[in-house]
Amino acid sequence: MASWLSTHAPKRFDDLAMPPQIREQFIRASLAGNPPHMLITGPAGVGKTAAWRLVARQVLGPGWKATSHVLQARNLSRQAGAMKTFEEFLRPAGLKSSDTLASRTSLDAFDRNMWDGDVGEAPCGEEAQMEFGRAPVSRLIVIEDADHLGFRRQPYLRRMMESESHTTRFIFTARAPSRIIDALRSRMQHIRIPAIESEEIVATVQKVASLEGVTIADGMAEDLAHIADGNLRKALFTTELLARRNMTGERNRLYELVSESTLQHARRMIELALRGRVIEWRWEKQRGRNVKTLEGAMGQLDEMMGVHALDAEDVVHQIHMELVGSRLMLAPELRNEMLDALADCDVSLRRTIHSRIQIEHFLHQVSDAGRRHGLAMS
Repeated sequence: MASWLSTHAPKRFDDLAMPPQIREQFIRASLAGNPPHMLITGPAGVGKTAAWRLVARQVLGPGWKATSHVLQARNLSRQAGAMKTFEEFLRPAGLKSSDTLASRTSLDAFDRNMWDGDVGEAPCGEEAQMEFGRAPVSRLIVIEDADHLGFRRQPYLRRMMESESHTTRFIFTARAPSRIIDALRSRMQHIRIPAIESEEIVATVQKVASLEGVTIADGMAEDLAHIADGNLRKALFTTELLARRNMTGERNRLYELVSESTLQHARRMIELALRGRVIEWRWEKQRGRNVKTLEGAMGQLDEMMGVHALDAEDVVHQIHMELVGSRLMLAPELRNEMLDALADCDVSLRRTIHSRIQIEHFLHQVSDAGRRHGLAMS
């Protein structure tokens, strides 16, 4: 069964839940006779992916899916042989070949009437007109989460963008544009999408729920907007989860779901580490056998990364939210010391494929800090 995020994805730029001036920037760029390379930035869940897909449909025509090539840069930072994977993506014919993905031209771009699909249903309401005397854009190379590319791979893209992208355009999405080198940013139109306003989230949740035939309790849409905190994707996903569990009829059911799924493991993990309980073991019976189970702060980390399937960056985000929040009563000096250690951990995660080791190191730093501040149990 398809997710609501797929079945109710925007089909027009006017459907994007973002300020009108931002939508207008996408429309102008998509209708330009010579479309620019684009850098689309903004926090999680604001519609960066939805936006570039609409741009691709408008620029490339009905057959856009066949000539849009997507690379998830976040995956490159976690795998061995990442540079080889990156180069193979850009040079499909082989690393020694002079043929590159950016230099390839698609014949489909010259005769878009051959497509029987959604011709006439362009995101702008009209198909883009090809500029006379200029070869049409026939291919898009999309780098999702480009802020995870690192400084070694970005110059590679800059050279390709300068010399071989005559009929190809690059689109980058990123949360942190400062991690994109100036040489790339200067060659792209930068469109930043802000966090979605609560009123827009409420309206979208109510609209999608109505289209799905789901009745939500009074005030639940506002509660969802509060929990989402500008992340429309999170609001819609949570609404769908509530609907599939038949929990949309009572407002307090949202609180129950959040209580079950909100990860309080980060707080518990910090508290255990501060008390010096980083690694602990206990024996428990499983299927009639005694099994040694990891406890302490490491056990909470296992729960977050294993059971809840959080990646290392999500764990760091959860820890940061707890440290800057008001639930942990910490001395300012201790809090600042832990935030410095967390910042070092975050930087280290960009340089290694062994992310768990960096978080374990952070937990031992927290334990040392707790000992210095008199919080450790021993």
